[in-house]
Amino acid sequence: MHNQLLSRQKYMKASTSLQPIKLDKKNIVKIYDDYKDASLYVAQRMAGLIKAKESKEEKTILDLATGSSPKQVYQELVRLHKNEELSFKNVISFNLDEYYPMQPIEEQSYTSFMNKNLFDYIDILPQNIHIPDDRQYSFKYSSLLLAI
Repeated sequence: MHNQLLSRQKYMKASTSLQPIKLDKKNIVKIYDDYKDASLYVAQRMAGLIKAKESKEEKTILDLATGSSPKQVYQELVRLHKNEELSFKNVISFNLDEYYPMQPIEEQSYTSFMNKNLFDYIDILPQNIHIPDDRQYSFKYSSLLLAI
């Protein structure tokens, strides 16, 4: 099931006419009045997936974003880890990109962003974190994605 989450205000501004959205069983669009509610929903869905996969002794593969949009999602995931014992030991994460030629330790890098907003606060295994770190890495990265 694919979910696209939009705040009601952003949707209203982005849409010139409010025509009904056609839905099928595979694609569901949820519109929230508030960014926080949307973020909590996404975090709860991610937590549910992680727990379901863990109960089957399977890995959960997450493609994670950077920027302001996922920050509240990551805050809620950290809260769930600390307060409700959500474990990320069975999670494999992928980020799509990194600034080039920026080094991962630089403050503006996506690696730093992910560490500051999520990875430093959860129990994900370092070997399960995949963020491209240079142009040559893209070939290895593609191979990792295809292997899963």
